[in-house]
Amino acid sequence: MRASIIHAGRETPATTAAQLRALVPDGASVAADVAAIIADVQREGDAAVRRYTMRWDTAGTEPAPLRVGADELTAALAALDPEVAAGLRLATDNVGRVAAAAIRPDTTVEFEAHTVTVRETPVWRAAVYVPGGRAPYPSTVVMGVATARAAGVREVVLCAPPGPSGDVNATILAAAALTGADEVYRMGGAQAIAALADGTDTVAPVDVIVGPGNLYVQEAKRQLSDRVGIDSFAGPSDLLVILDGDQPVEPVALDLLAQGEHGPGTAVIAVSTDLAILEALAVAVSDLLPDTEAICRLVQVPDLDYALALSEHFAPEHLELLGPLAEQLSPRITRAGCVFVGTGTAFGDYIAGSNHTLPTSGAARFASTLGPHHFRRVLSEVRIARADELARAAAPIARAESFELHARSMEVRIGDNQSR
Repeated sequence: MRASIIHAGRETPATTAAQLRALVPDGASVAADVAAIIADVQREGDAAVRRYTMRWDTAGTEPAPLRVGADELTAALAALDPEVAAGLRLATDNVGRVAAAAIRPDTTVEFEAHTVTVRETPVWRAAVYVPGGRAPYPSTVVMGVATARAAGVREVVLCAPPGPSGDVNATILAAAALTGADEVYRMGGAQAIAALADGTDTVAPVDVIVGPGNLYVQEAKRQLSDRVGIDSFAGPSDLLVILDGDQPVEPVALDLLAQGEHGPGTAVIAVSTDLAILEALAVAVSDLLPDTEAICRLVQVPDLDYALALSEHFAPEHLELLGPLAEQLSPRITRAGCVFVGTGTAFGDYIAGSNHTLPTSGAARFASTLGPHHFRRVLSEVRIARADELARAAAPIARAESFELHARSMEVRIGDNQSR
């Protein structure tokens, strides 16, 4: 099986980007099923969580207690492969340092008669959802917990679905202990999101839920987003690579295939002006591409300006710029989850310090990578030394809106109140 080559140029970059996006099928609607699960958890609490866990996660096996004990976390960390532990520690430090760099200090704007201070405060309690499925994801534990810790969250909760054994993968538990999660729960799916949002006898509700998950998880986050903060709605993963014609083929092919490991629906796209390198890539990925079930397209474009415009309209989750000419595009990029200049995305998935929880499905047009801002809220603090000028300016606006008492509440603070 060879990856398909597209010869772009006749259509606009926006049209080509839309055609590439359309290759990824929309997920089936699970809204009604998720609404029923949420209602059951709200009504029955822990019992509903356990029932759905046995149905969807453990294949009928009685799951272990909902909350993981501290001794179990300690034991999992002690049994962890030392090389994996060392890698996770470095990743935790790197992610935490990058997250801390994004925290904004308090800023005060001074006016003649008053000041407004803009400051951020962390939420009290946040949850990190770690998906199950094809493999354990200790890296997702790092991305969520280290970022929440850097943001100053008081209590960081983690949950992951148990497998057929009735327990959560031991590497996930070890990563939770290593990163300092305060609580860990054996639950996944829409039932976990419902428990975290509304609480049960065992699970106290949280303020924010972050982390990737399947369609049921994403739909539950959407339905509960009026009661709990969320990061984004995560769809299938994607990677777009813009490369010069003189790049070695093997690293690029491995980057495409590596992203394809995320499974069916993943879109991996290489863009170049050079047809020869695209043809070489098609051969290089042919043996392993079917195993990933990813959607792969190789796009020949007339020039790099077209490639840039295509990328901006596609708004990739991951964008690689490979080669001197492609790398020069970096300052002009405005729509991408994360940009990798001269290197591959796998470093960002694990160790570079950039977060791997990124906006998918073109959401990089308006959404950002997971960062401390997802765990912090902005508030303004107003101090008014002399209200006269402000009250006289604002009272007519309040009356134009038919809010007489708003106007009077400001005017009463005028030193020489002419309205009396």
